[in-house]
Amino acid sequence: MDNKWVYYAGLIMVAAVWGANFGVSRSAMETFDPILFSFLRFGLAVPFFFLILKIREGSVGLPWRVVLQLALIGLVGVTGLEIAVMYSIKYTTLANASLLNVAPWPIFAALFAPMFVKEKFTKRLGIGGAAAIVGVTCIILGGEEGFNLSSDHMLGNLLAFGISIVGALFNLSCMPLMKRYSSLRVSAWFIMFGSLFMLPFTAGSWGKVDWAGLEAGHYTAIVYNVLICTVAAFIVWNASMFKIGAARANFFRYVVPAAAVIAGLVFFDEGITVWQMIGAVFMAAGLVWISTEKKPSVAINPS
Repeated sequence: MDNKWVYYAGLIMVAAVWGANFGVSRSAMETFDPILFSFLRFGLAVPFFFLILKIREGSVGLPWRVVLQLALIGLVGVTGLEIAVMYSIKYTTLANASLLNVAPWPIFAALFAPMFVKEKFTKRLGIGGAAAIVGVTCIILGGEEGFNLSSDHMLGNLLAFGISIVGALFNLSCMPLMKRYSSLRVSAWFIMFGSLFMLPFTAGSWGKVDWAGLEAGHYTAIVYNVLICTVAAFIVWNASMFKIGAARANFFRYVVPAAAVIAGLVFFDEGITVWQMIGAVFMAAGLVWISTEKKPSVAINPS
């Protein structure tokens, strides 16, 4: 069996896990401030990352120059992006935020890739990506909210669009480092720094939580976010992205909104429209078309 299918399967599973997390996290947000919940997700994951790293590789250290690079990556890619996502949702509709965040991300990853890796943008990738974009647009806009161009949502729209640019650069900036160090080591360090930089933003939120009144569902949401959505997901996603290539891998983010729609049906009894089903077919066809291309050779630009 061609090993590439293992990595494509890893991308799909991670995207599905992140999509399902919309349903899990939405329930948790009724109890936790969004930024506090994000801090718990990443902060509690840090010891697991370093424990796994120590067991698998025997050490956890990095040169100071690389540590400083990962501190900047963590500040932008974890702290900055997570807070921006929360505020984009606050200042625009969920449909707007989803579309402007998710849809352009792979496009920017493909455009910016030559800055970090020698990765070709092929005709097959373009055709498959276009079909996937049409699909994910139908999935997001085919829901009840639709796309709202009101000036009241402009700040949130700009934030969501900015997230797709910064997010693509965040993914790509890890690629040269993962050539020299494992994806596990890189992930452990930038998530640690992202958590540390996020901590000050949680001030005032801790006292608002009725910690003694937390129920099994709250703890389940935290465990799911820490162990599945962060530890397992980041390790698998980064390892798969490194093997497949950033441009191809990021198109599989389009599975996230599809999984989120299913999560809405399961958790909140939300309906699925015909347009969303059509979109799912287009998206699946596009991703299959991308994944059946012969494995590209991905070289890392020297840093």
